[in-house]
Amino acid sequence: MFIALPSISVSSNVAEGHGRNSPKEFNHFLGIALGSLAELETQLLLLERLNYIEQARLSNVLKATDETAKILKGLQKSLKSTND
Repeated sequence: MFIALPSISVSSNVAEGHGRNSPKEFNHFLGIALGSLAELETQLLLLERLNYIEQARLSNVLKATDETAKILKGLQKSLKSTND
């Protein structure tokens, strides 16, 4: 429940960037999505500190955010190489 909005923001920014029909703008929105992902990670750490989420569950979710960041960065790299 607590993490729904930032996680929605990540996917929404990817979709918006893709809809702009410009690799440069898509790359920009992927950067915004990475920022939203960093916000999500921060909020998750705060939830754990406040005892709203267990360490084991936090660990699993942080692994997923790390994988998502790798995918977004790979997509950015791919866009850059097609524009060079």
